[in-house]
Amino acid sequence: MEESATSSVKLRDRALEVLRSVFGYDGFRHEQAAIIERVASGGDALVLMPTGGGKSLCYQIPALLRDGMGVVVSPLIALMKDQVDALRQAGVRAAYLNSTLTAFQAADVERDMRDGALDLLYVAPERLVAPRCLELLSRCKLALFAIDEAHCVSQWGHDFRPEYLKLQILHERFPGVPRIALTATADRPTRSDIIERLSLGGAAVFAASFDRPNIRYHVVAKTSSKTQLINFLEAEHPADAGIVYCLSRRKVEEVAEWLCAKGRVALPYHAGLDAAIRERNQDRFLKEEAVIVVATVAFGMGIDKPNVRFVAHLDLPKNVEAYYQETGRAGRDGLAANAFMTYGMSDLGTLLGFIDESDLEERQRRIERHKLSALLGYCETVTCRRKVLLGYFGENYDRACGNCDNCLHPPQVFDGVVMAQKALSAVHRTGERFGAGYLVDVLRGQLTDRMRQSGHHRLKTFGVGSDLEPKQWHSVFRQLVAQGHLEVDVEGHGGLKFGETGWAALRGEVPFVFRAKERSAGRRGGLRNDAAPGPAGSSAKDPLFQALRSLRSELAREQNVPPYVIFHDATLMEMVRRKPADLTAMSRVPGVGRRKLDRYGAIFVAAIAKLVT
Repeated sequence: MEESATSSVKLRDRALEVLRSVFGYDGFRHEQAAIIERVASGGDALVLMPTGGGKSLCYQIPALLRDGMGVVVSPLIALMKDQVDALRQAGVRAAYLNSTLTAFQAADVERDMRDGALDLLYVAPERLVAPRCLELLSRCKLALFAIDEAHCVSQWGHDFRPEYLKLQILHERFPGVPRIALTATADRPTRSDIIERLSLGGAAVFAASFDRPNIRYHVVAKTSSKTQLINFLEAEHPADAGIVYCLSRRKVEEVAEWLCAKGRVALPYHAGLDAAIRERNQDRFLKEEAVIVVATVAFGMGIDKPNVRFVAHLDLPKNVEAYYQETGRAGRDGLAANAFMTYGMSDLGTLLGFIDESDLEERQRRIERHKLSALLGYCETVTCRRKVLLGYFGENYDRACGNCDNCLHPPQVFDGVVMAQKALSAVHRTGERFGAGYLVDVLRGQLTDRMRQSGHHRLKTFGVGSDLEPKQWHSVFRQLVAQGHLEVDVEGHGGLKFGETGWAALRGEVPFVFRAKERSAGRRGGLRNDAAPGPAGSSAKDPLFQALRSLRSELAREQNVPPYVIFHDATLMEMVRRKPADLTAMSRVPGVGRRKLDRYGAIFVAAIAKLVT
C-alpha cells in the first residue's frame, strides 16, 4: 500500500513537471490531475468536461508520460491540424494521418510511427479501423487511445457518426492499451451509450462541472434577426472574432453579405459551398483577427480557436446539446465571451419538420422532439439560464449566476392563467389548425378578409385580447408551447394544437407565469460582459497588448500557422500585466513552456522593453 502511494506521488510529480515544462502552466484544473494519473497508470476513463476545460491535456500528458505513441481519434481534419501545430510549437513530436496528406507525406508519418519517433498521432475513425492501419498499429509501441468527441458513438447524442461504432475493435485488438473517451456534451442516456458501445464498463467516470462561467447567455425573441445581430455586435464586439449560426444556407449567405456591407469581415460557410472555398474561409477565420464566420452547423466542431469572443444563433439550434456545444466555441481561453440567440415559432416548426422528414425510428423522433421542447423551455425561462442549462445535464446549480440576461435584468412576471385560457380557447375554437399569427389576429379582433372568409369573427374569443400588443400574445403562445400546453402540428401546416396539459391549462388547473416584457438586443440590452477579463476590457486596448498581438501575427504568418498556437490572448494579457524584463521572468508567465521560451522569449522580452521604457 505504501509503495503504491509513493508511486502515485511520483506519477503526479512527473505529470506536473510535464505541465510546467511543455505547456507552461503551474497547476492542474478541476479533475485533470486524477484523470491523468488514472490513464498514465494504465486505466480506462470516460471524461465529461466542458469545451475550454482542458480535455486535451488529459490525454496529451499521459501520452508523454507512458512509453510509446498516443493515438487520438478525432472526427475533423481542422482539429487535427490545429492540435498538431500547437503541440509542435510546444516541442511535442506530433503528426496526423488524414486525406490532406500526399502519399509521400503519409509514408513519412507511417515510418515515424514504426520507428517510435512520435509522441502523439491524430487519426480519423474511418482510417483507424481500416485493416492496414490496425496492422501498422500492431507493430507500434502504443501508450494509449484517446477517443475525442465520444458522443458521436451514441445514436441518442446530437452528432451520431456510424464510423464511431467500429471503435470497439480497439478494446478487442489492443486489450492492454488504456483508452480515454472524452466529450463536452452528453446527457445521461448518451453517457450510458458511450460506455456500452465502447466497452468501457470498467472505466472510471470523471464528470466535471459543465458550467462555463466566462460565457454570458442572452436570448431574445426574434423580430428582425439581422438588425438584432448588428445591434449586439456594435455594442459588445465591434472588432472581435465570432461565429454566427443560421438554419439555412440561403440565410447564411444573406447574413454574411449584409455584415460585409456593414463594414465587418464576414465569410459564409455551409456544405453547399465548394470545398476549396470552405477551406479558404475556415483558414482565414483561424489565422486572421476579427473575422466572423456565418455558418450552418457544418462549421465549428473541432475548431480550436481560443479567442472566439461570441457565438450568435439567429435561429434555434436543434437541441440543448447542440446549443451548449456551439456556444462553447466562444471563450475557450477562459476570457469573457457572449452567447447571443434570437428565436421564433417559425424556427420550431422548421426543426420539427426536419425531425419528421428524417429516417429516424419513431422512438428517436420522440426523443428529438422532447429535446427540442427542452430548448424552447430554456429560451422562455424567466429564471437563471445557467441553472436551466446545467440542470438539463443533470447538474444542480443552486444559485443565480449573475451572468445571463435574466439575472442581470430580471424579467417582469405575473400570473398569466387568464391570458393562457384566452389563447387556448382561440386554438380550440378555431379547430387547432392555425398558427400563432392568425390566432393573435383572432384574439385582438382584427377583421381581415381571411377572418371574414373563415367566419371566426363570430367566435366568442374574437377580440377578447385587444388589450395586449401582438408581440405580447406571440410571447404567450411561445411560452404555452415551451410548457407543453400547446404543440406545433408539423403533420398539418405548422398550426398549434393542444399538448398533454392543454385541457388542464384551459380549465385553469395548472399555473402559468407570464413574462411581461420582451427585452431588446445589443446596446439597449446593457449586457456588456465584464464577467472575466477579456479583449473587450482595458487590457486589450493597451498599446502593449496590440503590439504583442501584431508581433504574434507576424510570427504566425512566417510559419503559416494560426496566431494562437504561438501564444493565446490570455498569455499576451499576462505579459502586459507582468511586463517580464528577462527570460527568467518570462518563464513564469502562464502558457510559456520551455520550447516557446527558447523560441520566442527573447523576441517578446525585447518588444516589451521597447514599449515600456
